Amino acid sequence: MATLDQDWLQQYPSRLRTVLAALVREGDTPWYVTGGAVRDWLLGTAAQDLDFTVPRAAIPLARRLARRLGGAFVLLDAEEEAARVVWQGYCLDVASFRERSRTIEEDLGRRDFTVNALAVAMAPDGDGLVPPYTLIDPTGGVADAAARVIRIPAPEVFQRDPLRLLRAYRFQATLGFALAPETTARIGAERALIRRSATERIACELDRILATARAASVLGNMAASGLLFEVLPELQPAVGMAQPASHHLDVFAHSLRAVACLAEVCAEPGRFFHEPTAVAEYLADERHRLHLAWAALFHDVGKPARFALREGRITFYNHDRAGREIFDTAAERLRFSREKRERIGRLIAQHMWPFHLNNARLKTGITPRACLKLIKAIGADLAGLFLLAMADSLAGEGPGKPPGMEASLAELHAEVMRVYESRIKPVLTGPLLLNGHDLQALFGLAPGPLLGMILNRLEQVQVEGTVRDRDEAVAWVGRLLTEQAGAK
Repeated sequence: MATLDQDWLQQYPSRLRTVLAALVREGDTPWYVTGGAVRDWLLGTAAQDLDFTVPRAAIPLARRLARRLGGAFVLLDAEEEAARVVWQGYCLDVASFRERSRTIEEDLGRRDFTVNALAVAMAPDGDGLVPPYTLIDPTGGVADAAARVIRIPAPEVFQRDPLRLLRAYRFQATLGFALAPETTARIGAERALIRRSATERIACELDRILATARAASVLGNMAASGLLFEVLPELQPAVGMAQPASHHLDVFAHSLRAVACLAEVCAEPGRFFHEPTAVAEYLADERHRLHLAWAALFHDVGKPARFALREGRITFYNHDRAGREIFDTAAERLRFSREKRERIGRLIAQHMWPFHLNNARLKTGITPRACLKLIKAIGADLAGLFLLAMADSLAGEGPGKPPGMEASLAELHAEVMRVYESRIKPVLTGPLLLNGHDLQALFGLAPGPLLGMILNRLEQVQVEGTVRDRDEAVAWVGRLLTEQAGAK
């Protein structure tokens, strides 16, 4: 029988071990560490989350664990007797044998995948595991972990919980394991079961897949089994959709390639940008990275709806705006937060802006006003927009692609950042030369859209350097109002 190489519980805080040992001693029931934590120990990693399984009465045991540790108690499932204790960054789940199992072996046989159907007994008279740390492995999980394979332990796994269809790919993304052929085949045959799962749970699994560096290849595998289009049907029209000569892939394959290129750029932004500090600071927030992955996946989703042939040339005019509308439909179904939907949607809607601005820069140069317009439109996601554009560019390798596009985007980003630091940031963060109350008092203007228009244009001329102080601002507004009155 397989054993662990050490008592892995000794890697955890002594306070936790002491409280657990007391609960085990006081009770008349065995405790087992189960699931992902044991799998991770087998692979040589001390997991942050620990799953404990007991024959019965898991919820009162979890309450006692929370009380003695001073942690937070969270009821997960009253019917299945499962609860969670959150303490000092650890998630400690306590569950009774599932589905009225009579033994730990029977319980493990009802789990999602063999590599998670592992257990090790806790010592009844110590603060760790029972030596020699023998693994309870009724489904062959140890062998599958060694072979790096995700395999279902029983044919009815997905019937019991359809979310496991997605979890198979999430584990593929997080662990780097391959799906066993028979598991993939069953996913394809039973993929429609995913419709029974709660939308929030589906969204969570998709987030966890997209947050990994393997997201592109895993999404491709999901598409091959058909599961991807069960959860994100908006992507299916992109399959086989031809593109202009600047691209070498159809729209769907290009989108997956953009996700892969994004991971590459995010891993080493200094390879792609002349001003990597701002980019690295943006990427330090995990939410930004997740938003970008979603934006990369959906950035061209509007192309099928905007496909046209003009003089023998493929066009997708306004696909960015159409893409945002399509994404909004998916985000509403997945119940994304308002902020998450807005920020991803804005990246999709504006993903062509860096390319258009770059074309203008190469022809005539760009003005501070053009930079201001971009920065105000995209807000805090300026670095994200350029990261998305860089990934989009890298993902297109057709013969019609303009040469040096990535280098040109890097130069554009550097120029926009220079203009922002020297001309725009002082205006946006400094005191207002005039505000709406000033305009009403000095010029007798009534509240309304005119005030907003004047303040926006005043901001533009400040950035351009035409107006530098309050007196010049008052004079400029006076001239503007005189010109408008004369034009009527």
